[in-house]
Amino acid sequence: MNTKYLAKSSLLAAVYVVLTIVLGDFSYGPVQFRIAEALVLLPLVEPSAIMGVTVGCIIANIFGGYGPIDIFGGSAVTLLAAYLTSKMPNKILGAIPPIALNGLIVSIWVSKFSGLPYLLVAANIALGEFFAAGVLGILLVSVYSKYIKTSR
Repeated sequence: MNTKYLAKSSLLAAVYVVLTIVLGDFSYGPVQFRIAEALVLLPLVEPSAIMGVTVGCIIANIFGGYGPIDIFGGSAVTLLAAYLTSKMPNKILGAIPPIALNGLIVSIWVSKFSGLPYLLVAANIALGEFFAAGVLGILLVSVYSKYIKTSR
């Protein structure tokens, strides 16, 4: 790890935290649209994003959510999604891990704590991830990739 890698990771963590906390209730709960999840697609083109989004998720979940299960479990899901995304061959397939993992796994405890049916919560969280990671994330990676090509 070098200074540039740590700086990029730290910046991405900070952006993740700010986007999550500023949107408050939209970022946590059974119906969530966590715009910061768009950053989970950056590992496709930026290796430091894996650590950045994971640390950002840990910090953001300290300020909201369902306590230790969200801090550790939700952040572990984000880490796994970011890592799997980094291994995908393109943006479209890269969106699958965050959508599927958050929709299927995070929904387990969100459903339990909210008292809502698992399938309803899973559908809502997956839908939020689809828009955040699948739409905004793909757009973000496209713009970021063009920026990196022109800045070199």
